[in-house]
Amino acid sequence: MVSPGMMISERYEIIDKVGSGGMADVYKAKCHRLNRFVAIKILKQEYSSDAKFVTKFRGEAQSVAGLSHPNIVNVYDVGDDDGLHYIVMELVEGITLKKFIEKKGKLDVKEATGIGIQIAQGMEAAHASHIIHRDIKPQNIIISKEGKVKVTDFGIAKAATSNTITSNAMGSVHYISPEQARGGYSDEKSDIYSLGVTLYEMLSGRVPFEGESTVTVALAHIQEEAVTLDIAEPGIPHSLSKIVQKCMQKKPDMRYMSAAALISDLKRSLAEPDGNYVMLMENSADSSPTIMISDSELGDIKEATKVMPEISRREEILDEDAIDPKLEKILKICSAVVAVIIIVVILLIIGKVSGWWGKPSGKPETTQAPQVTDSPHPDEDNTATDLVEVPDLKNHTLEEAERMLEDVRLKYDPQPVESEAEANMVTGQKPEYGEEVEEYTTVIIYYSQGEADIIIPELENYSVDSAMTTLEDYGLAVSGTAEVYSDTIESGKVCGTEPVAGSAVKKGDAVKVLVSKGPESKMTKVPNIVGKSVSVALDRLAEKGLKGNTDNVSYYYSDKYPKDTVMSQSVARDTEVKVGTVIDYAVSLGPKITATQKPEEEEPTPEPTEEVTYTYKGSVTISGNPFDFADDKGTITLVLTQDGVKKTVWEDELGYDDFPRKFEITGWSENNGTVTLFLDGAATGNSYNVEFKKVRD
Repeated sequence: MVSPGMMISERYEIIDKVGSGGMADVYKAKCHRLNRFVAIKILKQEYSSDAKFVTKFRGEAQSVAGLSHPNIVNVYDVGDDDGLHYIVMELVEGITLKKFIEKKGKLDVKEATGIGIQIAQGMEAAHASHIIHRDIKPQNIIISKEGKVKVTDFGIAKAATSNTITSNAMGSVHYISPEQARGGYSDEKSDIYSLGVTLYEMLSGRVPFEGESTVTVALAHIQEEAVTLDIAEPGIPHSLSKIVQKCMQKKPDMRYMSAAALISDLKRSLAEPDGNYVMLMENSADSSPTIMISDSELGDIKEATKVMPEISRREEILDEDAIDPKLEKILKICSAVVAVIIIVVILLIIGKVSGWWGKPSGKPETTQAPQVTDSPHPDEDNTATDLVEVPDLKNHTLEEAERMLEDVRLKYDPQPVESEAEANMVTGQKPEYGEEVEEYTTVIIYYSQGEADIIIPELENYSVDSAMTTLEDYGLAVSGTAEVYSDTIESGKVCGTEPVAGSAVKKGDAVKVLVSKGPESKMTKVPNIVGKSVSVALDRLAEKGLKGNTDNVSYYYSDKYPKDTVMSQSVARDTEVKVGTVIDYAVSLGPKITATQKPEEEEPTPEPTEEVTYTYKGSVTISGNPFDFADDKGTITLVLTQDGVKKTVWEDELGYDDFPRKFEITGWSENNGTVTLFLDGAATGNSYNVEFKKVRD
């Protein structure tokens, strides 16, 4: 029996029960090792006694624990104690999106679009790690008291589908995709469908399909077309209505191909609400939309929907009272700021590029290289993982810690904790001191609140008047303003505060508002972004005061560059350009490989159903250096041995400074393989095991 005061694994002290659902109970707890409050989800007995389910559940939770994104509820730990199986998560105090919609009736367009963008950003980060949510719905979206939108329960739906209780569709029936309702294969586009339903509910105040039973609603998702938003709600902009309509297409291949493409159109809808740029595929709805369901399929749907009410999890870590007016104000301010920024970016792009509006979103089926400039330095580090060592932040002030992380190109997320230490002194960090991480990785800074009761909010990109009003609403005094140079914040906007955002202060304390004077230098050099992951590339451009053209990205297949890395850029590295210049770039789709076909072997027998192609993805990190001296260079070759077949999977000239390095490897099955490293044609004696995941193209 779990009760307040109980210790789990000699680390987590149960404070209070905050929620309960079909699968688990949720408690607020205190982690005594890191001195912070957490949410701990403990599986109910009927699930804990199923060894197969518990194994799958732990594996999925551990994979999600590798995710770190501002719009995803972090998973900190997974474990068991005397038969109690639990997951430890970030404690987010706020309100679920479902409650927010219920209390407001429906959301205004900018507010709903801003929330939708943040949900899609969380989905994009998960999909990049091949993690599919499978249960996107307003009940699984939390809006924190600071106005941040966070998606929770990643990976849990997938674990539940492997349980012997149900092998069919999962998730709340009102948000389920047609393929999930049929009990079929689900992928990233299933999440996009569910987000489309969530957007529909935010904007209209109701779900698109209602019925007397779960089976009726499930069949509606499969057979019926929802009334478009601009008809159901005449005030909804045409572009936004079409975005939701595209998300909710019955066939997955007619929806957005990725969360990134959806984000691009959502951002554009804020600037062009009446634009006609959302491309719906022809014949996306038959003249007769009714789809015949066989008796066996109907039986499957009924079996799937029987367990939906039981498994639907509404474990809400929130205050269910009336909506906090300050939260609503923050959301509206943030949405307005996002709209202004997007409009400015689009105006800059229009001024630089002509005719790009006519180019549709999506990934073209082509292998032709884009007509843009590749990296002019083949010996430069083109790896997508530039590793840096995390500095020791403990016993420094919060402001000192932020500067230390900025100096080594790392991001930070300050989180206050209760501690006897002096206010604003760092008491812990994650990742820990000495760990090697990719550039621009977010480091969580745990710092003492002392006796403070107010945390200075993040005000970047606010107008001066809005920033002052917000500080006064928090009960703080504004001591004045100071102008400082900023390469990333436009002139006249707020670029920071003194003390820094996240600092713990007392009511009535004075805060100075820092106002951007724009970049100190009007010219800057373009950095190399070829070979970098998209997020790292955008951060490198932003560091130089430049912008990546995220609204007009080209995608191409490539045998040289791993999937989701930049393969070319429109302006060569080290070229001097004006600060604020928009840089175009192309992103690799990876090599184009047909389903399950192994090299040098016979063609597989074609399946009688529609053709499906897969890619088998793996990676290997070479932490040691195959070169002895700083000036050494040579041809590095990686040979993959898998299923008894050997094949060269990577070859290029590299140098001493290119290591350590992560290589993305494409295999030809899900079986593990071995990669052998060669230098200038000679074996180095170093081999690495590689695990592969099957990814549907």
